[in-house]
Amino acid sequence: MASVAAITRRLLTKNVINTGRIAVSSNTSFIKFYSTAPEYENIKIDVVGAKKNVGLIQLNRPKALNALCNALFKELRKAVKDFDADDKIAAIIITGNEKGFTAGADIKEMQNHTYSSITKAGFSQEWEDVSNCGKPIIAAVNGIVLGGGCELVMLCDIIYAGEKAKFGQPEINIGTIPGAGGTQRLPRYVGKSKAMEMVLTGNFIDAHEAEKMGLVSRVFPVETLLEETIKLAERIGTHSPLIVKMAKQSVNKAYETTLKSGLQYEKSIFYGTFATEDRKEGMTAFVEKRAPTFKNN
Repeated sequence: MASVAAITRRLLTKNVINTGRIAVSSNTSFIKFYSTAPEYENIKIDVVGAKKNVGLIQLNRPKALNALCNALFKELRKAVKDFDADDKIAAIIITGNEKGFTAGADIKEMQNHTYSSITKAGFSQEWEDVSNCGKPIIAAVNGIVLGGGCELVMLCDIIYAGEKAKFGQPEINIGTIPGAGGTQRLPRYVGKSKAMEMVLTGNFIDAHEAEKMGLVSRVFPVETLLEETIKLAERIGTHSPLIVKMAKQSVNKAYETTLKSGLQYEKSIFYGTFATEDRKEGMTAFVEKRAPTFKNN
């Protein structure tokens, strides 16, 4: 049987991504990526959008198929937390490149761990910090989205995929199981039977099947994926940041509790919106037939 690495390499396209500042033309689908902040080695970041209110994070370990080493995830955690704390940022995008999002965890880094060492080292805090981000996080993925990469996109709030994306939890092929939510979040997205099939076989699904299963919101041509994702983030950015955060919390609650408890939580959040100026402004603007003006917007 071919190794996971060999399988993933066969899936790669021959497209080479350009470097430089990001530029999205309204007349073309050509996108150039952006420069990296000096403190990061494994990711690139930028602020994009017409209002410069979208935080953009690109995984950047091309020689390792963007494998999620500890250093990369620590940088990702920092970038997410910094964007979350920035009042000018309305939403965050996490992306890879045209070859792929990520092949998953860095197996070379994990290979010699023991039960004792991996338990002591842990990795849960970095993942939890991404999951707990108050602002919406959108994954824009193409190519391979495997293992820890699939688990990472499931931490995000919305997943947009390029038409060449391939999703999978192939950990079974290397003698282990998903360890960052793959056995827990995947059934909530696609149901028990499909999740069992993916986890127990290591088989991949393509972008269109992922969309049918509910794992992905929408599928786009590769060349327009990032542009469409930025448009989505900008659309979210037209709303009240406070109410967006409250709405995100309420939807997430549905995955963490019973229907009865979730409905009670939703009601309390709904009531809470009536204590905000943005709720008053939104309803007043609707009645007056004008566009609302929300704070930090």
